[in-house]
Amino acid sequence: MLGKRFLKKIPVFILILLNFGCDQVSKGLVREKVAPFDYIEVFNDNLILTNVENTGAMMSVGQGLPPVPKIILLQLLPVVILSILIYKILHKTQLDRWLAIAFAFVVGGGVGNLIDRIAYGSVTDFLQIRIGSLKTGIFNMADVSVTVGALFILFIAIRHKKLHF
Repeated sequence: MLGKRFLKKIPVFILILLNFGCDQVSKGLVREKVAPFDYIEVFNDNLILTNVENTGAMMSVGQGLPPVPKIILLQLLPVVILSILIYKILHKTQLDRWLAIAFAFVVGGGVGNLIDRIAYGSVTDFLQIRIGSLKTGIFNMADVSVTVGALFILFIAIRHKKLHF
């Protein structure tokens, strides 16, 4: 019975691996091909490619923390949260398909940034969008995955009024 239930989870793990893989491949290419702090206009001045190492979290939050709190907040806490999500995905018998997809995006992106923090001590950010007065911070594909997953979870929560996870 566990085997059959696990087989039903394989598409979710493939989606996690695709999100993780896209993130790691894109960061690897940027590290290899784009010089630090380069400013490359990909689509006019609306999409910028650069190479910035972020030792903090999103928008460099926590960058100036002392080493121990930084490790706790940016490495240990994410390991705990991602482990809980993976455990829930594996053990929840009636996990909503759309919720599973949303969590796969969050886990795939979360693992991508976590691996960078552990392996390199920083996360490679390389994309920025500028459209009119809208200007994003510099981000990477893991950030896109986590954001898409979180927005999807929010949409599901609003639409269904509560989450069953």
